[in-house]
Order: sequence, then structure tokens, then C-alpha cells
Amino acid sequence: MNTAMRLAGIDESALVALAHSLAGPLRDGAVVYLRGELGAGKTTFARALLKALGVGERVKSPTYSLIESYRVGALDIHHLDLYRIADPHELEWLGLADLATPSALLLIEWPERGGDAVPAADIEVCLQHAGGVRDLEVRATGRGSERITRASAAASAATRS
Repeated sequence: MNTAMRLAGIDESALVALAHSLAGPLRDGAVVYLRGELGAGKTTFARALLKALGVGERVKSPTYSLIESYRVGALDIHHLDLYRIADPHELEWLGLADLATPSALLLIEWPERGGDAVPAADIEVCLQHAGGVRDLEVRATGRGSERITRASAAASAATRS
């Protein structure tokens, strides 16, 4: 089953609200792809999601380190930015296969750069510039479908307020 949610013309506060609404359904782990051109809001979304999940420390962008890891309770969270990856084989040294456990949350920016080396997404968050705001689409498959369905109503309500 595939589920999609589309929101047009959202500002940063609505993007943050959406991230907060998805935090609950993602507490059991998932693979989330964050797609969009440079500056579209991928890291903003990831930061808001991590804070909503309870990450208390400073949330750093993994642009240069490629990966930043956090632990909240029993949840291991790994935020990857693959923009600088030239070849998917470079991911081997990151130990991605060891990080991708069913109970971990992987947030992957620029997943297309990882090719087949990245696990399949449960949820894809696609962002596009739309003037001073963003258009957003959230697509979910498999175990992500039921999670996005549960969060969809809350997200829609949050972006309208």
C-alpha cells in the first residue's frame, strides 16, 4: 500500500509542525528519505524531527561528517547526508549495513547518491522551493503507510493553524 500527503506553500513553521507530527509514529524506527534541492529544508525538517523525538543535545548537520548519531531511550537515530558521496561504495566504510537495524531511525538526505547501498525507504519526504515557501510531499510504503496515515490528520491540522 502506498500513501501520500501533499502540502503546498508551507512556511518553515508548518514544516517544523509536520516534523513534530511525524515524530510519534517514527519512535519505533524507520528509514526516511529526505529529498529536495539545496536549501529546500531537508536539514530543517530533520532538526525539528530530532528535537521532537527528544534529542536534547545540539543537532548538527551531517554535511561534512556524513553521519550524526543520537540515542533517545532505546531508539538509535542516524542522520546521514550523502551529498558529498561520489560513489555508493564509499558508504561501506560508514558501516551503514550495521546501522540499518529494524528498530533504528535512519534519516537520509540525498539518498539517490547512495544507490543500492541505502536501505529502502519507509517514508520519503520530498521538498521543493515555491518562492518564499515550500511544497512538500510525503510518500510512504510498507510499514511507513500506516505511520503516515496516523500522522496525516495531525499534520494537516497543524499546517492550517
